[in-house]
Order: sequence, then structure tokens, then C-alpha cells
Amino acid sequence: MTIFQQISQDRSADEVAHQIEGLILEGVLRPGDQLPGERELAAEMGVSRPVVREAIETLVARHILLRRQGDGTFVGDIIGHVFSDPIAALLPHHRKATHDYLEYRREVEGIAAGMAAERATGYDRDMLEQCLGRMQSAHARQDFAEEAEVDLEFHALIGEMAHNLVLLHTLRSCYKLLSEGIFQNRSRLYEKPGARQALYDQHMAIAEAILAGNREAATQAARHHMSYVMEKSLEMDNEMERERISGLRLRKREQ
Repeated sequence: MTIFQQISQDRSADEVAHQIEGLILEGVLRPGDQLPGERELAAEMGVSRPVVREAIETLVARHILLRRQGDGTFVGDIIGHVFSDPIAALLPHHRKATHDYLEYRREVEGIAAGMAAERATGYDRDMLEQCLGRMQSAHARQDFAEEAEVDLEFHALIGEMAHNLVLLHTLRSCYKLLSEGIFQNRSRLYEKPGARQALYDQHMAIAEAILAGNREAATQAARHHMSYVMEKSLEMDNEMERERISGLRLRKREQ
């Protein structure tokens, strides 16, 4: 099934570009996704190949799409940054930044989960259940890396299910900090005794509330989850600080 629609009237390059832009803005096409070839795309949209080529060239020039020689055309890395690169580089070195980041996510993700509970379509629910299947499989296999990856996918999917463009891209920019390793507590959290099961149960509670269409329960479950992550992140930071200090004491005594 194609995601592109036939263009019935103004079969211009601008109209083709506008449709592609809309799919990217709505989160249907994600960064890194490959577009069909020019011939296939022209057939699906009911326009000529030169029109498709012109639209793609326009979007490439605007860095919305990118071409890889011999591979095809892909959606560019267009997710915005919450912070400039210099500020992002400072964040890992300041404990308050991690707390404030998680506190922000707690509030925004609570809103997103509540909206998802009210607005989720049947397709959204199908995708959420598929995500839960991956999560359950990774949890059963005790695959920490896979669980952490699906964890991020789970939260991103809820952002999509809220059906609010500003919320969607705000959350994506937040999650980009995780994928780029700015905040690294997430992977360490899965290795903490008892945390894997707690996080799994919390994700299930969020999903169940969304699938049930219960806005209040979804909001509270999402906020509870992020409060737990905040608490455990603080514990891990304190543990690391104690280890650092005790290591310095030991080094001093060995001199």
C-alpha cells in the first residue's frame, strides 16, 4: 500500500514537494527513510518523472531530502536540536541538566500520553501493539540493548499518536539527545537490579491506559514512569560520585 496520493489537478513540482513535506511533517516519513525511485513515485502520484525530479531537486537543495550516489533519495536528518551544539556538549558535565531534562520530559510526555489515549486511531493501536510485542520479546530474552532501543521507539510512537505536530517534533528533538549519547543514564538504568522489571511494568501500564482510551490514567502512568527514571538517575549519579570520591581517597593513600 502506497503512502503517496494521486495529484488530480495542479500536477506541478510544487504540489509534489508539498505532499512529501507533509508526510515528513506528520512523521509518516522519518529521517533516513528511502523514497521510491522516480519512476515509481511518478506512477503513484500520477505525474511525470520530470515533475518528480524537479520536486526532489528542490527538497534536496533545502536539505529536506538527500541523495546518496548509487543508493537513492532519503529523508534528511531534519530533526531540530533543543540546544545548540556548544550547549549540548556541556550538558553531560552538569547534573542539574539531566534532572531538568527528565523533569521536562515528565511533563510533556504526560501530556502526549493523555492526548494519545484520546486521539489514537486503529492504525496507531496496531503499531503500539507491535511495539509492545518487540518489548516483550526483548524483555524475555534479557536483551538490555534491544530493550533500551525499543524503549525509545515506544516513547517516540506515543508522541506520534498524540497527533500534534509541535509536540511530535519537540519530543523527537528531546530523544535525539539520547540517541546521540548526551544523556547516557538510560542504558545504565536497565542494568540496575530491579529496574528492568519496573520499567517494563511501567511501559505496559502506559500502553494499557492508551489502548483503553483513558486519558487521565495514561497521563498519570507516563508521569509516574518519568518520576521513577528521575529518581533512579539521581541514585546512579550519587553512586558514581561516591565511587569517584572514594577512588580519589584510595589513590591519595597509595601515593
